[in-house]
Amino acid sequence: MSEQKTIGVQFRTIGKSYHFYLPEEIDLEVGEYVIVNTARGKQIGRVTRKDITNPEETQDIQPVERIATPRDLMLKDMIRQKEKEVVEKIEQFLLQNNQYNGVKILDAEYSFDSTRLTLYLSYDNVPNFNMRNFIREAAPMFQDTRVEIRQVGPRDMAKEISGLGACGIEKRCCSRFLTEFSSISIRMAKSQNVSLTPSEITGICGRLRCCLAYENDTYEAALKLLPKRKKVIQTPLGEGKVVQTLPLTDSVIVDIPEVGHRVITRSELESGKMEEKLPDSPVIETSEPDESVEMVSLETNQPRRGKTSREKSPTQASRGIKSDKRYKRTQKTGDQHETDQHPKEQTRSKSSSRRGKRYKKNSEQPNEHGK
Repeated sequence: MSEQKTIGVQFRTIGKSYHFYLPEEIDLEVGEYVIVNTARGKQIGRVTRKDITNPEETQDIQPVERIATPRDLMLKDMIRQKEKEVVEKIEQFLLQNNQYNGVKILDAEYSFDSTRLTLYLSYDNVPNFNMRNFIREAAPMFQDTRVEIRQVGPRDMAKEISGLGACGIEKRCCSRFLTEFSSISIRMAKSQNVSLTPSEITGICGRLRCCLAYENDTYEAALKLLPKRKKVIQTPLGEGKVVQTLPLTDSVIVDIPEVGHRVITRSELESGKMEEKLPDSPVIETSEPDESVEMVSLETNQPRRGKTSREKSPTQASRGIKSDKRYKRTQKTGDQHETDQHPKEQTRSKSSSRRGKRYKKNSEQPNEHGK
C-alpha cells in the first residue's frame, strides 16, 4: 500500500496552512483551488504545498474532495462580497446598541455552502460582553445560517488592518508573510542586547515584536559557547569579570583589574594567548596639492542680527544713489567734521547752522523804535 500524499491548503490570504490528504486519482499543482471538508463545513482553499513529509496530527487529517471548477471560483467571489455586506450590517448593529460599546468586528467568513457564518470580533476591553445574547440578537439578520463568534486578539487585529510597521517598514511582517504567531518573551530581547524600552520592543499591536524571534536561535546558539555575564574568568591578560557578551563577534568584554575593559574573543580564551589585532588602515596625507584640482573657497555673508535685509525698490535705490553723491560732494568741499558724518546728519547740522546765523543777524538789526 502506497503512502498517502499530504498537501497544505490555505483558506485566507497570509493565513495558516492546514494539512489534507490528496487522493491518488487527483493531480494538482501549487496555486490551484480545491474543495475540502472541515469542522466548519465545506471550504474552498488554495494549495500552498505539495508532498509534505511526516505531518503532525495525522489522525485529524481529512481527504481532498475535488478540484475547484470555474463555477466554484465565481461562487467564491460572490461569497466574499456577501461577507463584506455582513461586516457592514454588524457595524450598524453595534452602533445602534449602546450595550456593545467597545466591541469591534474585524471580518466575517461564510462556509462554501453558506450554511455557517463565523464573525470575528474584538472585545478585550468589554468585560461584560455576553456572547449568547449577542448571537441571539444578531441571528435574525441571517436566516437559515448558523452564526458563530470567534474572538480576535490584538495581533490578529493588526494583521488584518495592516499598515506601517513600528520599525518604519511599509507593510507589517504579519500582513506580508507571517502565517502563524509564535510566542515572544522578554528573554529574547535580553539575549540580543536590545533596549528594553517599551516603545522599541513593542509593535503596533501593543505586544512584543515578532521580529525578536527571527534571529533568536542564532543568538542562543552563540551564547552557549560564551561565558555568562558577571562570571569571573581567566584571560591571557589576567583574571577578570565578564561585563558584556557579544555573540555576533564571538567575544566578551572583560573588566580586568589594573588593565580595564578589554574585548577578548572565544579563541583567545581557549588558547590562552592574545591574537595580533589588525592595525587600523592609515590615513594617507598628500604633502603637495594636486595641480589638476582647483581649490575654491566659498564665503558666505553672515546675516545681521535684528531686522532682515529686504530688496530695495527702484525709487529707494535712486534715493540711495543721490544721498551717496551728496555725501561725496560734502567730503570735497565741506568741513572735516561734517564729512565724517552721515549725509542725513550733515543736512541737519547745516540747517541748524543757518538758523543760528539768521538769529544772529536779526539780533544785530535795530527795531522800529531805534532800540
